[in-house]
This record gives sequence, C-alpha cells and structure tokens, in this order.
Amino acid sequence: MPITDAAFADLLDTRVHDPARIAAALAVRRRRTTLAPDGVLFIVAADHPARGALGVGGDRMAMADRRRLLDRLMLTLDHPRVDGVLGSADVLEDLVVLGLLDDRVAVGTMNRGGIMGARWEIDDRMTAYDAEHIDDAHLDGGKVLLRLDDDDAGTAATLEACSRAVTELADRRLMAMVEPLPYRKDAEGRAVADQDVDRLVQAAGVASGLGSTSAYTWLKVPAGPGVERVMEASTCPSLILGGPLGTDAAATLASWERALGHPHCRGLVIGRSLLYPADGDVAGTVAAAADLVDAKAKALR
Repeated sequence: MPITDAAFADLLDTRVHDPARIAAALAVRRRRTTLAPDGVLFIVAADHPARGALGVGGDRMAMADRRRLLDRLMLTLDHPRVDGVLGSADVLEDLVVLGLLDDRVAVGTMNRGGIMGARWEIDDRMTAYDAEHIDDAHLDGGKVLLRLDDDDAGTAATLEACSRAVTELADRRLMAMVEPLPYRKDAEGRAVADQDVDRLVQAAGVASGLGSTSAYTWLKVPAGPGVERVMEASTCPSLILGGPLGTDAAATLASWERALGHPHCRGLVIGRSLLYPADGDVAGTVAAAADLVDAKAKALR
C-alpha cells in the first residue's frame, strides 16, 4: 500500500515544524535484541541517492522521486521476512517518522562522498553517518563501500577511513557492513567495477582485515561467477548484494539462490533490483527473494 497523502504531509510538516520529533522517534523505536535471530538477514538497500546514484536500468533518474522511493520501501517492509533497511540519515529518518522501523534492523550508510561519475569517485569520504551518530540514533550498524583501484591514490584515503569506521563501530558492538569492490578506469577515465574474480577475492581479504577487530564485520559481496571463492577469503559472514537491475529476473534469483547455498553466506542486501524490478512487481520480487532467505534459514536449523 502506498503512503497516504495525510502521512506524507505529516512527514513534510515534521521536518518544518518539529524536527526534534525525528530523534525522539529513533530513541523509542523497538529494537531487536539479536541482529539475526535465525542466522540470516534480508536487508533492502536504499542508500544510492546519497552518492548521486539515481539510475535504474534505462531510467537514469528512477530514484530521484523520494515519495516514490518511500512507497516502494513501504511495500518491501510490509513483508515479514524483510529484516530491515540500509540507508542514509534522510531515508532512515523518513521511515522512522512513518513508523516503519520498529523491530527492524536499521543500518546507516557512512561514506557517500564518492559521487557517482565524479573524477574523485574513488576518494570516498565519510559524508553521511559516523559511528558516534549511528550509536546515538539507536541504529544497528554502519555500512562502508570499499572501492579499490590500484591506479588511484584516492584508494588509500578510502581504506584508512573505512578501517577507522570498522574499529569505531566494533567499539560500540555494532555491525560493520563492508562492501569490497575492485575498480578500474575506463577509456574516458571514469571509475567502473572490475569483475575479475581474483581481484574480488583480494578485495574481500582486505575488507576482512580492516580495523582493530573483525568481530562485528559482515561482508557485502556480488553474486557473480566465483562468488564462492570471494566468500571463502574470510570467515566473516557474507551478504549478497543485488547489483544493477537485470532484465532476466529468473537468472538473478538463481544467482542469489546459488550464493545462499554456501555456508559463508548469511543473507541478502538488495536495492534497486528489489525496489525497481524490470516487471514492476515489487511485491512479487520481494516474495521470491524472501522464499530464498527462508530456505537458507531452514537449512541452518
């Protein structure tokens, strides 16, 4: 069910007339005592707009309409198997005012400074949450995007910032979700993801070793060829990321199912391919993914 006009008007009025209500709502939201009670997590990712990544498929501005995004998040969170949301402060605050974060896992995204398409994209600064404010907001963890480009000096600054975030989250006993992705430059000098499996394995090893402890680290890895090797680079639990929207939904679901079959894999973190599926059936896509997560949870019993 989409957000009602009254609920959306109340959200807008809250930001104008009663912004303190946001922190108050976060402070009293019902939180889980255990992050993943059955050992598996199904998280919907909605942190893309905070780094200017608005495109889905052929629509480069698909995520630009915030009410439309919130409608889809509401529909996704209506499914009881969905454990929670990954988002920037503005998205999570919208959701808490709408009353959608009770009993959910809420993960705050941290480094969003690598604006998509920018020349400095790899130098991915911490422009969203920091660990202190994740804790103050009563969230359940933080996420960093660790892009590694051997030919870009910005990688060093990103590594250092992500390492510090992992340590500071662990000091507070909060999940550190690390997304390690190798990158390279295309012919125009733009940053593009490198799907080479050896580099993905290397990136996972680097991510696992970040910070002063890995006790609270979860890895977020792509479900492509060789995903088993990537997950086996660490004993940290792995979550499968959705990646760009695909036109073959069956093939996408099959890739998630294969990855979930590995003992290191403990769930899904899916964004655009869940919220903006090619066939437009958000509820159906969520239900299909939820079935895979349920099957994984049953296999762990």
